[in-house]
Amino acid sequence: MTCVRPFSHAYERLRSAGLRPTRQRLALARLLFDGCDRHISAEQLHSEAMAQGVRVSLATVYNTLHQFTGGGLLREIIVESGRSYFDTNTSDHYHFFFEQSGRITDIPPEAVGLSKIPDAPDGLRIRRVDVIVRLDG
Repeated sequence: MTCVRPFSHAYERLRSAGLRPTRQRLALARLLFDGCDRHISAEQLHSEAMAQGVRVSLATVYNTLHQFTGGGLLREIIVESGRSYFDTNTSDHYHFFFEQSGRITDIPPEAVGLSKIPDAPDGLRIRRVDVIVRLDG
């Protein structure tokens, strides 16, 4: 019988992204990736970490989320200046943003049709197109 360490999935994910699997990164990775895809703010992740007994500062959570994004593990969704969510689903898709509640949900890519995208300026390439549909509810 093979024994699987409780952090092995998170450990491998961090290593494959080129990130050193520190204790805090492993704990945050488990909270983020052990379950379904979701959208989460740094403040929400910090609250979850504290509730699970993971002692980590909010600044460390922000830094770790940005490191995970840089490593391709997360996708940052900026809904307004100073307000971001991090998406564990890094595939191409779009989002509904509910302005009153602050909730964000996925829109399947086939539900949005873009008929024209401008050419990138010389020397640059378009990496991704983000669409956020803002709702009043």
